[in-house]
Amino acid sequence: YQRRVRDSSHATTTLSRPITRIEMPKSKGKGGKNRRRGKGGNFDRRELTFKEEGQEYAQVLRMLGNGRVDAYCFDGTKRLCNIRGKMRKKVWINVGDIVLIGLRDFQDEKGDVILKYNADEARTLKSYGELPDTAKIHDTGDVGDDADEEDIPFEFTEEAEEIDLEDL
Repeated sequence: YQRRVRDSSHATTTLSRPITRIEMPKSKGKGGKNRRRGKGGNFDRRELTFKEEGQEYAQVLRMLGNGRVDAYCFDGTKRLCNIRGKMRKKVWINVGDIVLIGLRDFQDEKGDVILKYNADEARTLKSYGELPDTAKIHDTGDVGDDADEEDIPFEFTEEAEEIDLEDL
């Protein structure tokens, strides 16, 4: 822009300065911080954690919301358990999962979910005799892995009737 200035000799001079444009930063794509962080694709095997004193293995019966689950502990007690803060929104717990529960000294009917075992770890615990034989381990694989043609409730026939759309 231009600006008129009077100097000491009362002469008018014009000062011009280049116009600088402030630009917004370019978009780097879709998503925010969680998308850039990724899905956590580190699927390396971790060391198997066994229960200690004051802990018990359990199977999730119901998701109650607000970070709470109903779990059947393998000592024969049904407990209301809180999912610990470190696991919330990071480790997804579903019905049927095998978890490690921290028992409370002052409340026997409540506990805290300390660790979630994946299906392979749960099978290993069962083979070591840590879990009873009655424990059912749900494999949370991809949908349709073990779908056979016999499981499909309808069948395809070779005879196909052609429908004339103009008759409709």
